Amino acid sequence: MSSASLLTAVLLVTVFVGTTAAFLAWRERPEPGATALVALLVGQCWWSVFFVFELQAMTLGAKVFWSDVQWAGVVVIPVAWLAFALEYTGYDRYLTRRSLVALSVVPVLTVVFAATDDLHTVLYLDSTLVVEGGMAVLSRTPGVWFWVIAGYTYLLGLLGSIPILQFVRSDALAFRGQSAALLIGTVAPWASNVLFLVGGSPLPGLDPTPVAFAVSGVAYLGALTRFRLLGTSPSPNHRARRLVFERMHERAVVVDSHDYVVDLNESAAAALDTAPHEALGRPAASVIPQYETLPMDGPAEGTLTLPADDNQYDVTATRITDSRGRTIGRVITFHDISDYLRQQQRLEVLNRVLRHNIRNETNVIYGYADLVGDTAGSHEADIIKERALSIDAMSRKARDILDVFENARRPVTAVPLAELLDQSLAAVRADYPEVTLECGELPGVSVSNVLAPVFSNAIENAAEHNTSANPWVRIDVDRDGDVVHVVVRDNGPTIDEYERSVLERGTETPLEHGSGLGLWLIAWGSQIAGGTVTFAENDPTGSVVTVEAPVLSEATPPTRDPLAVAGDDDDDPNAASGDETTLSRR
Repeated sequence: MSSASLLTAVLLVTVFVGTTAAFLAWRERPEPGATALVALLVGQCWWSVFFVFELQAMTLGAKVFWSDVQWAGVVVIPVAWLAFALEYTGYDRYLTRRSLVALSVVPVLTVVFAATDDLHTVLYLDSTLVVEGGMAVLSRTPGVWFWVIAGYTYLLGLLGSIPILQFVRSDALAFRGQSAALLIGTVAPWASNVLFLVGGSPLPGLDPTPVAFAVSGVAYLGALTRFRLLGTSPSPNHRARRLVFERMHERAVVVDSHDYVVDLNESAAAALDTAPHEALGRPAASVIPQYETLPMDGPAEGTLTLPADDNQYDVTATRITDSRGRTIGRVITFHDISDYLRQQQRLEVLNRVLRHNIRNETNVIYGYADLVGDTAGSHEADIIKERALSIDAMSRKARDILDVFENARRPVTAVPLAELLDQSLAAVRADYPEVTLECGELPGVSVSNVLAPVFSNAIENAAEHNTSANPWVRIDVDRDGDVVHVVVRDNGPTIDEYERSVLERGTETPLEHGSGLGLWLIAWGSQIAGGTVTFAENDPTGSVVTVEAPVLSEATPPTRDPLAVAGDDDDDPNAASGDETTLSRR
């Protein structure tokens, strides 16, 4: 087989591979970069096809003609490559109609110069036939514009490779494979063309670039089929990061290591009473109030007021480091805590009212009702006293709820579970001596101190509302790995289904609400402690309240209450357990 025939066969294979890759890319439309990749592959195929025509031509005129025709495909490749790279990597905002027109000026002029090659020497100075490897090939002396389009092609190729290079080190294997295949497909024809331009080609008069397109076609096919190029695209990443930065609730300003503003989101610009284009590039101290007092890393002390409003902001500086751990900038975030501060003020006022005002007023009502009862002995006085006590109990539960929410803001304190339950049982035992209280074996673990009012209210509710002739309340604790289940059972009436439905829904309305605060305190306290609470019916009667709470640490095994006495086996269905200890019975 002659050299011309062998070269022609290789070029036809190149065209076949390139056409297949173009067909696969065409099917992926409108995925980002699909159309541009098709244009690139078509440009390569065009160049290869008419290079075959040039090889097969016998006269100088015919070879010059087919060589000039090839320019229509040659000039498409760099523009299509840059367009593909920008779309594929998510930087398509730079790819506007105006920019495409600007990018096409040099290629269009090149095609025009190639079509009018007989009239000038801008693209080529001279064209002759030479014999290389036993075949006649076209040798052309480059003109000025040839070097212009050559430099332009390499420039666009380099610009397109830059955004793709960042994915070569991506954590996603698919993106690494795609990027590597794309770069191989681009570098191969570049290297061949450089060899030709510097005279290093095995056949000095023959440009091997179209032959190298065989490597490009295989690489692009591998990217499309093996690494799902266009099927798994990284293009959303860049936009998503920007979208998250813009839409984040906090106001954020990015400063470099020289304390100049290099980025900020729209909410930060609004709060700082500036426009992004005015703030970018300015010293951070001229944009951010009290910038010199902010820490290099971590939360700032106190709060800050920004120029655009009277809100109070928590400020945090987060250090930005490079791969070697060197500080290259900081992110300054501003978190609006005005609503929180206002809510805190309301809670403090409510806390004061509940702790002092209501309690004082109910004491006065109770005292006067007592006087009226002593003098008149009226039944109404007893009702007034009962209601006064009810109001006082309700305000006490409200105070407990405020304390639970307040504790949620503080560091969690681990308290032995046995200590919490013993305190709750002791209080209930004193208030409800007629109720039998039983408690099973307790594990040596510690839980959040927020659960103290939760357990107290669960046990108190079971005792307070127990109308059984022989009331009892039993507590069992079961540990399951890192959680404990504290189960409070009683033989009183079942918690009303309506009350439980309100708790499960999580909201109350003027027409649909619970009867008190105790169950809400149990539910909210359990949630704040990182646990859950469930309510069920006991068999044959009564309720089962189960609080699931995380174990914070191990604790010293509990020492049982010395006041505990044996339970009443005749009335308690659970009294047969050997672990049971009756803490109080009157």
